[in-house]
Amino acid sequence: LFLATLTYDTLRFEYEDFPETKEPVWILGRKYSVFTEKEEILLDVTSRLWFTYRKNFPAIGGTGPTSDTGWGCMLRCGQMIFAQALVCRHLGRDWRWIKGKRQMDNYFNVLNAFIDKKDSYYSIHQIAQMGVGEGKSIGQWYGPNTVAQVLKKLATFDTWSSLAVHIAMDNTVVMEEIRRLCQSNVPCAGAAACPALDSDGLYNGCPEDVGLRERLALWKPLVLLIPLRLGLTEINEAYIETLKHCFMMPQSLGVIGGKPNSAHYFIGYVGEELIYLDPHTTQPAVEPSDSGCLPDDSFHCQHPPCRMSIAELDPSIAVGFFCNTEADFNDWCQQIKKLSLVRGALPMFELVERQPSHFSNPDVLNLTPDSSDADRLERFFDSEDEDFEILSL
Repeated sequence: LFLATLTYDTLRFEYEDFPETKEPVWILGRKYSVFTEKEEILLDVTSRLWFTYRKNFPAIGGTGPTSDTGWGCMLRCGQMIFAQALVCRHLGRDWRWIKGKRQMDNYFNVLNAFIDKKDSYYSIHQIAQMGVGEGKSIGQWYGPNTVAQVLKKLATFDTWSSLAVHIAMDNTVVMEEIRRLCQSNVPCAGAAACPALDSDGLYNGCPEDVGLRERLALWKPLVLLIPLRLGLTEINEAYIETLKHCFMMPQSLGVIGGKPNSAHYFIGYVGEELIYLDPHTTQPAVEPSDSGCLPDDSFHCQHPPCRMSIAELDPSIAVGFFCNTEADFNDWCQQIKKLSLVRGALPMFELVERQPSHFSNPDVLNLTPDSSDADRLERFFDSEDEDFEILSL
């Protein structure tokens, strides 16, 4: 029993409870007090989908690995940040998982999109095989940018979620590009012209209301991933305040990154510590049942989450945000602009209205899901590479 509390890599106690502190705890845009809301904090953390190493799943590519232990941690973190986007999209940020409680069908639809089998949209099989096109052989370690590029390509096949996925390169978010992406593929100009969008009066997960429906029909929900390099070998402390603010925004999907070659999914912070879900534990693969429901306990972390000092974070990360509506995106832009005014906080990326002239083709990746512009991008962002672009101070 005692051994169960030790971690896989260091003999420290893993499941420490939250520190008794007056500092607020921030989890993906929600603010909590440890003194009065400890149960709510733990329920929020437990409700996130937790993807870890698995063993005994069907061989990747038919003859490849049947376990991702030792190499799949960044792929699992990519699954977690994307699963959080799907939860927001189909269940809402307020949704909570309660052990033993019967969940709605949409919850199982989200979970099934990540199950370890070749035909799940975002399975380890799909991510590993799509990564081959990004120059990564199956079983090779990914950096945050590679997994973001791969998830973007896989999302084009997920017509159920109908997401617009944008990866902001060169530390620059171009608003015009995002608007163009989110307003593309719209079936019609107004709601009246398309009465049959959804048979049960739901569109984009919202009850039917013509004004609301008209606005929603013109905006595909946005997953925005921003790969960043926040220093050379360690994080430049001038970015720490800005990084904390990312977890305060209601659009936050968290951050993927970690320590060199050991990835974590960061979902919040308290004081000077980041709060994260750790994929480094190997569980047996789960077999889905015929009904589509599956035993799901192992996809929820049911102990207090891990914490680490922000200063220990590897500088190569990807930050994620989800904007369900255009209003969410406009609000996010306003918050980012305000953030540039915070004293002592260095912006991690630039927000601009349109493409700076020194950029190449506006957005090759958005227009052709299978193009591989990623080789050039990889050089900047992946922690396994040597020549980094350093953000100017």
